[in-house]
Amino acid sequence: MHQQRATPNDRTTRQFVLPEGALALGAGLGTLRVPRAADVPALVAGTNDPEVRRWLPVPRPYTEAMALRWCTEEAERRRREGEGLHLAVTDEDDGLIGTVCLKHTNWRTAQTEVGYWLVPGARGRGLATRACRVLSQWALSATPIERVVLVAATGNTASQRVATQSGFTYEGTARSGGILFTGRTDLRVYSLLRADVPESAPGETTDNQ
Repeated sequence: MHQQRATPNDRTTRQFVLPEGALALGAGLGTLRVPRAADVPALVAGTNDPEVRRWLPVPRPYTEAMALRWCTEEAERRRREGEGLHLAVTDEDDGLIGTVCLKHTNWRTAQTEVGYWLVPGARGRGLATRACRVLSQWALSATPIERVVLVAATGNTASQRVATQSGFTYEGTARSGGILFTGRTDLRVYSLLRADVPESAPGETTDNQ
């Protein structure tokens, strides 16, 4: 059964709180955990990857100072203030291979948005789908969130596949809904609702040791 949740109007719940440890991606795989200072080199390399920069409006260049601030201050500030939850996607050796997040959270409407990216060597193995599914299902089964949104540029077919393979439903296209470094872009909009999540699939937890 789903665990008991507070209502969206309970002010004490207006931030995401991970269970002790992290969210497990599955047997023999890594976890979704809070970023650390040790993640900085991998975070810098991944964020400066051309394919990541093609679809995400990240700063250019993305520096070590930016990455260190993100890992040690900014990610936690956004969680504490209720904006979202920003996590490292790790491999079986606990090394960062990407990130996944909940963002643009509106606790009044019980809605949030999921986003993600992976380093080149981690792509094509279903890890983005698994990370997206685990975090989204956890949010819907263990927090007051009722709806998770995923948006992808119309040209980003890989991200669109992640959406459908994660169980999201295509809702339509937001014309000129996003901004890339090349200019504005149409966005395909997907959603996952609490009613879409199987009772047995809220996401596993681990002590990450």
